[in-house]
Amino acid sequence: MGVGNVAIDVARILCRTRAELARTDIADYALAALSASKVREVYLLGRRGPAQAAFSNPEIKELGEMEGADPIVLPAEAALDELSTQELLTTPDKTARRKVELLQAYATRAPTGKARRLNLRFLVSPVELLGNAAGQVAGLRIVRNVLQKNAAGALQPVATDAFETLPAGLVFRSVGYRGIPLAGVPFADRAGVILNSLGRILDPQTQVPVAGHYTAGWIKRGPSGVIGTNKPDAVETVVCMLADREAGVLLQPAHPQTDAVDALLQERQPQLVTYADWQQLDKKEQILGAASGRPRVKFTSMPEVVAALGRSS
Repeated sequence: MGVGNVAIDVARILCRTRAELARTDIADYALAALSASKVREVYLLGRRGPAQAAFSNPEIKELGEMEGADPIVLPAEAALDELSTQELLTTPDKTARRKVELLQAYATRAPTGKARRLNLRFLVSPVELLGNAAGQVAGLRIVRNVLQKNAAGALQPVATDAFETLPAGLVFRSVGYRGIPLAGVPFADRAGVILNSLGRILDPQTQVPVAGHYTAGWIKRGPSGVIGTNKPDAVETVVCMLADREAGVLLQPAHPQTDAVDALLQERQPQLVTYADWQQLDKKEQILGAASGRPRVKFTSMPEVVAALGRSS
């Protein structure tokens, strides 16, 4: 449920063949479980239409290149309604148009008979999980949506009276991230992010930056973009930090020395992993992977990490 990059990741992992997965750095325990998977039919559900889907074009393109799964898009759901067509015509963003083209191309492609099918559905919302006598998930009831403009001019899904039931034995909710407030840190509850301006955390009463307090990433701006998006986001925050340093408005800790920070970290988390430790782990994971033709074999638990670093637990 959801059509962002995380949803695509989940669907892709469920649809990959063992051979495809074995060429990646997926953890061994996950590879073993997925190798025994009986999943054959996967549904990716979007509440709005193809033009509003949040996944990136490289991600959607890759779905058409999987060795063991056919992407299935219903022609009726790939077709744009009048509002979406107008939205694409008025936006300078060619990325959204390309996304629609890719999905509409899948709608014209005949299944090739691969072992798995990935069904990309649009304009549908989940309304009810259905279970069996054993208390297990057995199906998902969905409702058909239409798009309407809200007061802000954005397109939003509105449910109709048309329902459908999909057989389902496993359900993943992948409809976005919402930040969780931390005690003592100003929070914008409606947006689900830390209250900030350009990364400077703001006092909720005065809207003035709180000296020495900064934020970055999704908890700063909300769940948007990919890993690369966080780079300019972080730069924006760091620029503010450096400007505040020049202006002399940072915090003045009693013990600003680097070794004082190191001592505090060691006291609170004796098993902390430093950057030098990470470099050592990275090299060892790659060596383990090279033996089996993989990018790496991951250490997936702290006991493994501790042992690899030659420490006593």
